[in-house]
Amino acid sequence: MTVLLLGGGGREHAMGWSLARSGARVVSMPGNPGLASIGPTTGGSPADPLDVRNAVAAVGADYVLIGPEAPLAAGVADALRTAGVPVVGPGRSAARLESSKAFAKKVMESAGVATGGSAVFDRPGTAREHLAALPGPFVVKADGLAAGKGVLVSDDRSEAGSWIDRCFDGEFGRAGDHVVIEEFLEGPEVSVFALCDGLTAIPFGHARDHKRLADGDMGPNTGGMGCYSPIPDAPGGLIDDTMSQVVAPILQTMADWGTPFSGFLYTGLVLTADGPKVLEFNVRMGDPDTQVVLPLLETPFHELMGRAASGDLSGADAVFSGEFAVDVVLAAHGYPASPRTGDPIAGLDRVVGIAGAAVFHAGTAREGDDVITVGGRVVNVVGTGPTLADARSKAYEAAAVIDFAGKQMRTDIGGVTK
Repeated sequence: MTVLLLGGGGREHAMGWSLARSGARVVSMPGNPGLASIGPTTGGSPADPLDVRNAVAAVGADYVLIGPEAPLAAGVADALRTAGVPVVGPGRSAARLESSKAFAKKVMESAGVATGGSAVFDRPGTAREHLAALPGPFVVKADGLAAGKGVLVSDDRSEAGSWIDRCFDGEFGRAGDHVVIEEFLEGPEVSVFALCDGLTAIPFGHARDHKRLADGDMGPNTGGMGCYSPIPDAPGGLIDDTMSQVVAPILQTMADWGTPFSGFLYTGLVLTADGPKVLEFNVRMGDPDTQVVLPLLETPFHELMGRAASGDLSGADAVFSGEFAVDVVLAAHGYPASPRTGDPIAGLDRVVGIAGAAVFHAGTAREGDDVITVGGRVVNVVGTGPTLADARSKAYEAAAVIDFAGKQMRTDIGGVTK
């Protein structure tokens, strides 16, 4: 069986690795040096439906697995289904659960899902008036996709007002045409994943991400500086409750609205004093969450993706090992504001000799004999082990042998300082 995998980041490398481990032939578009070591890569844009359909025909793909959000928002899954190609990922209308925060709030309200209060604005003046009446902390979001950069959480009312202006002034493109101001939810965060076929859903692990750049959750917000799974302090029954009280009613509401949801549903929760509340949805697996969930998966990944692509998950189950995984992100100099590119990366080959460790490429490219940095988050270094401490130790042991100029990483992923 051949799978066309769309994307070229750390999440996609982990997906390709897991597909290959379960016996699939993997062709990646556009891929990265890590994915190129697993199978062929092909040119074209993952967000262009015609490019993707042509690649399906050229490589003889049995199904397509969509990694990032951009192809989903562009309607690639719709085009593939229209052409009769099995695909893992929601259509454009269903993908609005991620591509429009306002839409996601409407669905949650209709489904009776617990979440924070919110209001949506299409003018800066009315948004500022609403902000003036709120207590802090303030949560201001560009409504659309902004590559993880359109969200501000701040105690400073002036800063929140300036963020409103930045959204409407076009800093985040069309994503900022509308602004969502939300109630601040206080408590630890956890992400719960489900694999869906329209009405049926199966749980697919959970993880906790470290978003801030520096140790102690300091510094600017990022796409994620590390992650771990499972979460030892997760409330009992969290997975079952999320499936019954969030995922099931969301799937039913989406189906009732004529936009059935299939693919991965990522539920970002805040564990508030009043119980878990939904912070956000993603319509694909998270990054770097995927990199800690898939190494723990015992059920063949290729088998599950094939069933999801064909629209039949009845009786399926995702079984996990019971071990722990920790991902430490190595980021480029200047990340997240202005990451420097072109720095050669040393030591990648040395990780092979560390049992229980793996590297997933994120922002890398090959230049001659060198692998160089081409993105903000450069590689994910993952350790696994029977305890969280063991997994963390392996991850940091492997992270220490990889080097490039200006390398940034946190030393407290998983809750301890190295």
